Amino acid sequence: MCPPDFYGIEYEINPWMDLRRPADPARARAQWRALYEVLTKTLGVRVELLSPVKGLPDLVFTANAGLVVPGRFIASRFLHPERQKEQPTYDAWFRARGYAIETLPEGTCFEGEGDALWLGETLFAGYRIRSDIGSHQAVAAMLGCEVLSLELVDPRFYHLDTCFCPLDDRRALYYPPAFDDYGRRVIREFVPEPIAVADVDALRFACNAVVVGRDIVVQSGCAALEKTLRDQGFTPHPVDLSEFHKAGGSAKCLTLWVPPPPRSTSRRSVGAP
Repeated sequence: MCPPDFYGIEYEINPWMDLRRPADPARARAQWRALYEVLTKTLGVRVELLSPVKGLPDLVFTANAGLVVPGRFIASRFLHPERQKEQPTYDAWFRARGYAIETLPEGTCFEGEGDALWLGETLFAGYRIRSDIGSHQAVAAMLGCEVLSLELVDPRFYHLDTCFCPLDDRRALYYPPAFDDYGRRVIREFVPEPIAVADVDALRFACNAVVVGRDIVVQSGCAALEKTLRDQGFTPHPVDLSEFHKAGGSAKCLTLWVPPPPRSTSRRSVGAP
């Protein structure tokens, strides 16, 4: 995770961002701290912090840094120039810790865990708005895994992690209107137990949740989803992250999962570069 010292709305690259609606710095810091404490104190997750950098307001959204597998970091290729400036900071953290930095072919766009999420051994990947389908083919070749491409059709749900959230090897939250017909069929076919999220909760970034075993950190105020999660045997942990909604992100966007090294028996950690 990256503290929001320099977080703010400094440009407009998605429908949520509006220069006339700035973030409240003090409130953003308090909300970020609440998320950090739920992860570390309540759920016992080890969180590593990335030092914030002035002039990189979206560095706080570490999920977009890249895709991490044991010992390897597949670096993002951001679509927008405003975010392309973040990549050297992310790469430097992983390089300093011995990860092999792998880059996608020039001309592709890929925005890391924002558009690539594992359900079991299958990687579900979003495309059209920020990532392109060519990047999926490259990632599949690099990792030797199956990648299922899902087309995103609503600009408000510009990354896959805003409308799709694997809960375990069988279940995933998803917001059906964010996908085209084919994408919805793929989800219904390859997710054994898909859980549709209602409009009111999806627009509060309910799908942008952090999953830690049976514990789900989710935006507060999503009453219907919280009930659904409890009925499914999960424990929701609501946190208000509304200041980050102004930039188009919530809990998941603020975290990047870093798997343990090969053959490690250490507990799973969530962290950022």
